[in-house]
Amino acid sequence: MTQTPPDTDDELLLRMRSGDEQAFVALYRRRQGAIYRFALHMSNSATVAEDVTQEVFLALIREDCGYDPGRGTLSGYLFGIARKLVLRRLERSRSEVALGLDGEEEADLIELAASPDPLTDLTRKEGIAALRRAVQALPRRYREVVALCDLEEVDYAEAAHALGCPIGTVRSRLHRARALLLEKMHQERSPRSVGALRPVRCWI
Repeated sequence: MTQTPPDTDDELLLRMRSGDEQAFVALYRRRQGAIYRFALHMSNSATVAEDVTQEVFLALIREDCGYDPGRGTLSGYLFGIARKLVLRRLERSRSEVALGLDGEEEADLIELAASPDPLTDLTRKEGIAALRRAVQALPRRYREVVALCDLEEVDYAEAAHALGCPIGTVRSRLHRARALLLEKMHQERSPRSVGALRPVRCWI
């Protein structure tokens, strides 16, 4: 017995437009996690990521949302909306990077405390935290390609649609971003040598 393939995003959207609530739920469950993580990587704020994710799907509900299947995938379109919303938030307030723990970091600490092997988990989480710091330290145009292509595994064409730039630009930014990430991670591991390194000049 052959299984029926799952509906595509566009098929779910059509059903949603016809008033099928289950289609919206299915689409939300399929795409919500990636949109949230992208917004979190871009803003470094769980609150902003939650708000942006909600606004993205509220925008999709509107009849005049502006999605055109001929111009790209629905996923790329959703990432594009999320990007615009995050940038709007960051422009509104340049102090979005929280000094305290955000909700996700608090959850990490609770999970760590309950772990049977906290030392191993702490080492793993320190590695994740170092990567997060390195990504957050990247200029915006590099941070967004890393968040899309490396962290969310979006293909170049979809990323180009989300960012509104040519595929070649995505490739070149990603190449530069990875080089910067390697340097920043190296600095994290070798703090004594940081003072001797010439600061990297980047432009947002």
